[in-house]
Amino acid sequence: MLFMQEGRKVMGRVPEPDKQPSILQDYANTSSARSIIAISNYPDGLLPGDTGLICSFGAGYLVGSVLVARA
Repeated sequence: MLFMQEGRKVMGRVPEPDKQPSILQDYANTSSARSIIAISNYPDGLLPGDTGLICSFGAGYLVGSVLVARA
């Protein structure tokens, strides 16, 4: 699968599913909403006290970013 190939490029190996969440096979093309769907499906990726940056790219030049912190 394509997402495994991309994970291998970044991590140097095929990542475990919990290290590279992919929602494309379940929801098809969700454009810029994909990041939020992935976070809602894998909430344990951001532990209490963690801070993260969500950056999504949609069709055309649509870009959105938000800084999040889990209490």
